Amino acid sequence: MILCCGEALIDMIPTPTTAGRDGFVPHAGGAVFNTSIALGRLGVQTGMLTGLSTDMFGQQLADALKASHVDTTHVVASERPTTLAFVRLQDGHATYSFFDENSAGRMLGIDELPDISAEVSSLYFGGISLACEPGASTYATLLEREGKTRAVMVDPNIRPQFIQDIDTYRARLDGMMVMADIVKVSDEDLNWMLPSPLSLKEKVEVVLDRGPSVVILTRGGEGATGFLGDGTVVTVPAHRVEIVDTVGAGDTFNAGVLAKLYELGALQKSKLKTLSADALTQALEHGARVAAVTVSRAGANPPWAEEI
Repeated sequence: MILCCGEALIDMIPTPTTAGRDGFVPHAGGAVFNTSIALGRLGVQTGMLTGLSTDMFGQQLADALKASHVDTTHVVASERPTTLAFVRLQDGHATYSFFDENSAGRMLGIDELPDISAEVSSLYFGGISLACEPGASTYATLLEREGKTRAVMVDPNIRPQFIQDIDTYRARLDGMMVMADIVKVSDEDLNWMLPSPLSLKEKVEVVLDRGPSVVILTRGGEGATGFLGDGTVVTVPAHRVEIVDTVGAGDTFNAGVLAKLYELGALQKSKLKTLSADALTQALEHGARVAAVTVSRAGANPPWAEEI
């Protein structure tokens, strides 16, 4: 099982009303949540570890996980509120205003972490859950406890507005990348992480030197490039589709990559250290194909396996 560890929240999506002004419709979302949903729909045994509220929005999130065949054994329930993200769409691109104080996800504590079952073979971390305390430290502790024998993927998906202490955040993220087998970054993430006059390739090499076996660099419509520790580099193009919006695109890409590696039997620490160029190419192509379906329709609505 791939266990997705991080935020689940409600995206409030602007929608026209009969009064002529936009209203907001609640859609289940969150970077890590989206990846878990996409994995479940792709037929991969998947679970989610997060803090979920018992409020109406938390129930909506729990129902969505179950509907996409995501195991909720590791979900921690509380009476704290659900995080809300109000979305603004401009030319198909999304920006967000978050309401996250004292939320069920953000306030997840180390002492609330459930036991991780033996069937969990891989861990996935990412999103704002790596930036917002105390939950961020909780997930870092979880990785330290459980990541030594399990394949680990980290996608920081950096949102600077959430980072209150840059030095602490950088140190925590660096520590998590040391333990990761796969690190996925966008070009924007990479330039934020390493604000130096190096090329993107040189910056990827800095990340590789920290320990991951695979680094994946995404560049929006320009596609994705995978880098292996032995110097192998592979690039795949983005699939050209009519874009409705980009909500959940990167999260779904990650699911496609993980699903293909899982299918190939390569989602193991030892196998990722010696991953072939062909396997990496297949994984990136699958990620691009899955993400293309998501951006062709409104909201974070990943495809089912039969749609690919």
